[in-house]
Amino acid sequence: MAFHSILFPVTAGQAEAGTTTQPAYFTDLNLDQVIDSITIGRERYALKPLFNVVLSDINAVGYRHEVLQDLESDGVSSAVGRFARSMGAMREQVNQANKLRYRYQKESLFLDTVRTYCRAVTRLGQDLVREDMRSRGWLDFRDYLAGYLESPDFVSLNEKSRKIKDDLATVKYCLTIRGGRARVSRYDGETDYSAEVEDTFEKFQQGAVRDYLADMPNYLDMNHVEANVLELVTKLYPDIFAVLDQFCHDRATYLDKTITDFDREVQFYVAYLEFIDRLKATGLSFSYPRVSSSDKEVSVNETFDIALADQLTTEKTPLVCNDFRLSGQERVLVVTGPNQGGKTTFARTFGQLHYLAAMGLPVPGQDARLPLFDQLFTHFEAEEDIANLSGKLQDDLSRIHDILANATADSVIVMNESFTSTTLQDALFLGREILNRIILLDALCVYVTFVDELSRLGPTTVSVASTVVPGDLAERTFKIVRKPADGLAYAVAIAEKYGLTYEVLKGRIAS
Repeated sequence: MAFHSILFPVTAGQAEAGTTTQPAYFTDLNLDQVIDSITIGRERYALKPLFNVVLSDINAVGYRHEVLQDLESDGVSSAVGRFARSMGAMREQVNQANKLRYRYQKESLFLDTVRTYCRAVTRLGQDLVREDMRSRGWLDFRDYLAGYLESPDFVSLNEKSRKIKDDLATVKYCLTIRGGRARVSRYDGETDYSAEVEDTFEKFQQGAVRDYLADMPNYLDMNHVEANVLELVTKLYPDIFAVLDQFCHDRATYLDKTITDFDREVQFYVAYLEFIDRLKATGLSFSYPRVSSSDKEVSVNETFDIALADQLTTEKTPLVCNDFRLSGQERVLVVTGPNQGGKTTFARTFGQLHYLAAMGLPVPGQDARLPLFDQLFTHFEAEEDIANLSGKLQDDLSRIHDILANATADSVIVMNESFTSTTLQDALFLGREILNRIILLDALCVYVTFVDELSRLGPTTVSVASTVVPGDLAERTFKIVRKPADGLAYAVAIAEKYGLTYEVLKGRIAS
């Protein structure tokens, strides 16, 4: 099979991954923060667009799983690391060459970039041949690379650039300076007086001596004197420099697009693996999910909000993990419980899991089973905009209407604290209407609410709730468990713990 991309088993998707904008749900799920953290330090690869397009079929997800599993081996990982450093050095040489003014200095540095490139791809080919790889992506790429290294085009590029480099190393000349004039001539075995001077004075050196040498700045660009000297040298060796001129003209675009695409795309995997390795070091688990396009069962153990984990790892704060499951007719998780108990974090986790699974990446947690979605929608409470004359409730209803108008049976919907600005009766009515429509769609949903009745709409809804520490009702466990909604917000317990009950406040005011 011909190699197309290390990210996609076929060419479909490659163009999309380079042109789409960030999905609307990124901000609600804090995925924008996650992508920022994953790609930091790799701006030169422009990786963010690659995270904007989810995969639409099981084959593509499996393709990425296989590539990642091969990349996790030390040999493949080291080979990719060496290649990336060499290609980075080549790009730096290109940047330096673009800043230069004088023709032959630019051509010399251009030749260096070609040599760096040739060595990089040759070493990568040698490294990958030694590795026991099993993924379609890596095997097809290795075959492509082997064919490229043996192609007449690359063989010519490699041999000609090396021959020119060797010929330039034979260029020797003498520079004679008298007064304000300099004379350039071919080197013809003249005595190297600098070596003789050093030999003469070496016998006077006794032990360690103070170094009186002054550091001279070594600027990359030549000055006009050096440029004139080089111009004269080219006249002494016209054949060598004529070949260099022709080579630079003929090979102005020497890079192979498939190789350079690979250089960028493989960093998508490398960046994510390095990101989750930091989290794994704290004891958190990641796994390759079992992904389905027909079965809607959802389950995962010891999962967590990946954005929160990144933040707490930096702060060295422990993280609470949760389990959940939807099976059979179950489609909707209705999350209730006290405020500040982890409900919103749980909702974000649900959305993040589906996104990462659809990206073909390991997900936070163990034994994960997740369906592919066609669209992911979120509705998180937004601050009221005084410039919006329609009002907050109408704005919420408009946003939810758009979601329901576009969602399908294969969609995932995450709704968090909707209708908090309404009365309990209105929130119950609106919530019931919306959830019934989602149930009719047969879509998957997480619905975070303060209305307990919404957790009892039928066999398709599952009630889960955040919990508190037994004996200390004001202390949150951040554990979300499957249990009936109990209607307890524990507000009084919190007020008592922090001395904010009516009686306490009344006494303070009176005193």
